Amino acid sequence: MFFEFGIKDIIDIVLVALMLYYVYRLMKESRSLNVFMGILVFIVFWLVVSQVLEMKLLGSILDKLVSVGVIALIILFQEDIRKFLYNLGAHQRMQALRRLFSSGEKLHNPEELKQVIMPIVMACMSMSKKKVGALIVIQRATPLDDIVATGERIDAAISQQLIENIFFKNSPLHDGAMIIANQRIKAAGCILPVSHNLDIPKELGLRHRAALGITHESDSIAIVVSEENGSISVAIRSEFQLRLEAEKLESILTEEMV
Repeated sequence: MFFEFGIKDIIDIVLVALMLYYVYRLMKESRSLNVFMGILVFIVFWLVVSQVLEMKLLGSILDKLVSVGVIALIILFQEDIRKFLYNLGAHQRMQALRRLFSSGEKLHNPEELKQVIMPIVMACMSMSKKKVGALIVIQRATPLDDIVATGERIDAAISQQLIENIFFKNSPLHDGAMIIANQRIKAAGCILPVSHNLDIPKELGLRHRAALGITHESDSIAIVVSEENGSISVAIRSEFQLRLEAEKLESILTEEMV
């Protein structure tokens, strides 16, 4: 007896192959490849026992393990699953669809854009020379209200002097993050989620890990001024650009904030 094999079956196989390939890449990036291979071996063994050999007792035990195992995997890989769903929502086509319903402010006017960017750039350069540590997060499409709630609300116009005063070493708010949204400094002293990525260079400190953490969970821009050497870094889409000069920082912010 021959099996019917049509276009639908080809599409089914291709989709499953793509899904397995993407999961493979995700596990490889998170250093969980051995776990992924172990899961594949278990699934193949379960299919052989329950579908091919039709062992009822062992098959029923494995069925129960699979049903419980799905919940265990969700708990075990919750950070990776969250990253996968975020990357899916952050796809360019999804972003274009979200902009249709977004009520957030857009900066198309070059003068408005310059008024927002230049105080940030000048403050970062000044703090860099003085080796004053700073962490500035610029909100884009993804709201950061939950992060703002962890700090002290300010809601002030963006100015170089205010930014430097907040991150002054004796200031009570200098250790946390500053949140900038809708062309205003919304809050300071905010607590950010910390990235546990093992690939982050050891010379980068907690501010850099926090900057990477917030870009894991949102489309925001995170600027870090190192307290150790005064270098300026920018984290965007879970990636760092390190040791930036003023012109490069201004160029990145201009390109990303339009």
